[in-house]
Amino acid sequence: MSEARRDWDAIVVGLGAIGSAAVYWLSRTLGDRVLGLERFELDHANGASADHSRIIRLSYHRPDYVRLAKRAYQTWAEVERDAGERIVTVTGGLDLWPADPAIPMTDYTGSLAAEGVPFERLDAAGIRGRWPQWHLADDVIGLWQAQGGLADPFRGNAAHRRLAGAHGASLRDRAPVTAIRDAGGGDLEVVTPAATYRTGRVILAADAWTNDLLASFDRRLPLTVTKEQVTYFACPDPAAFAPDRFPVWIWMDEPSFYGFPTYGEAGPKAAQDCGGEPVEPATRTFDRDEAALARVKAFMAEHLPTAVGPPIYTKTCLYTLTPDRDFVVDRLPEAPGIVVALGAAHGFKFASVLGRIAAELLVAVATPSAGELARFRIDRPILLEATPATSWIV
Repeated sequence: MSEARRDWDAIVVGLGAIGSAAVYWLSRTLGDRVLGLERFELDHANGASADHSRIIRLSYHRPDYVRLAKRAYQTWAEVERDAGERIVTVTGGLDLWPADPAIPMTDYTGSLAAEGVPFERLDAAGIRGRWPQWHLADDVIGLWQAQGGLADPFRGNAAHRRLAGAHGASLRDRAPVTAIRDAGGGDLEVVTPAATYRTGRVILAADAWTNDLLASFDRRLPLTVTKEQVTYFACPDPAAFAPDRFPVWIWMDEPSFYGFPTYGEAGPKAAQDCGGEPVEPATRTFDRDEAALARVKAFMAEHLPTAVGPPIYTKTCLYTLTPDRDFVVDRLPEAPGIVVALGAAHGFKFASVLGRIAAELLVAVATPSAGELARFRIDRPILLEATPATSWIV
C-alpha cells in the first residue's frame, strides 16, 4: 500500500502480542483498509512478549477467566490452521500449593468445576511419583490440568502479522504514535512523526505506553510497570525436562514462582511472578536483577534441584499491571471509536482472543465474549482511583 495513503477504516496502535492479533482479526473483515503502527522495530525486546514461551492454561481463579481461556484455545487453534504451524504445545499444567498458601486453592478448583473442566488433585507423593524431578514436603498439594501448556510468542506474533499482511493489512514499524485526537465528524487523527492518519476506529494496544496515549483524552489509568525477568538454566540433563516429560508449573504462594520445560533453549526456564521493581518504560534497563535471580535459584535448589545449572541467559520484560490485575478491554467512553486492550501482565495466553474481541467490538460492536468482559471495563471503580490498593495474584 502506498505510503501516501492517509485514510484507513481501522488503525491498531502497538504491534506486540494483542496488537498483532488485532491487526490479523481486523484484516479478515476489512482487508487492505487496516493499518498497524509500532513505535519500535517489529519483534523488539522493549515490551512484554518477545520470548519462546508463555504459560497457557484453563486453571484460573474465576469462572469468567476459565470461559475466556476456553475461547483462547479455540482461537489459537484457528490461527495455527491458518498459519500452518504450531503455536501452542500441550504439556499439562501443574499448580502447587504449600501449607497455608497465600493463594486459595478453592478459587481454582471451584472455577474449573463450575465450568466443567476436568482436573486432578494430587498429594505430594503422587506428584513425586509422576515427576521425580520435584522435591516437595508432604503437605504440598497439586492441581493437574491436562490441557495446560505453553504458547510461543515468537511464533504467535509473527504468524498474526504474516497472516494480516496476506489479507492486505499494512504494518509500519518505527512509527511511534504521539497523539490520538478527535478530528470531528466521528473521525480520529493518529499522529506520528512521519505522518498523520485519519480513521473512524482505533485499537489502542500500547501496553506500557497506554497512558501516554490516553493523555490525549485526559485519562490516566493507575498502572504499575515493573521490570521482570525469566532465566533459562543449563541443567545437567535437559531431556529430563522435555515437554513430553515435564509440565508447565506454578507455585501458588507469595512469592509465586513458575516455570517451563526445555523449549526454545537448551534447558528449562523459571521466574518469579511480580518479583521486579517499578520502572519507567523510557528509562528501564535490560540488566539482570541479581536479587531476583537469587530468589529463583533458591526456590529451584530446594524444589527442582536437577533443573538448576549455570544460567544460559536471563531475559527481561515489562509487566504493565492494573491494580486488580484484570484486563482492560473496552471502548473509551469519551471516544467510542477507540477500543483499549491491555493484558495486565498475564495476557499472552489470551493474546489472540483479546485481539479478536477488540476487533469484534470495533467492527461489529458486539462479541461472543461479552459475558466475560464485565470486569474488564476501563471505568470500573478501581481504575478511577488515584492510588488504589493492588492485588496481583492470578
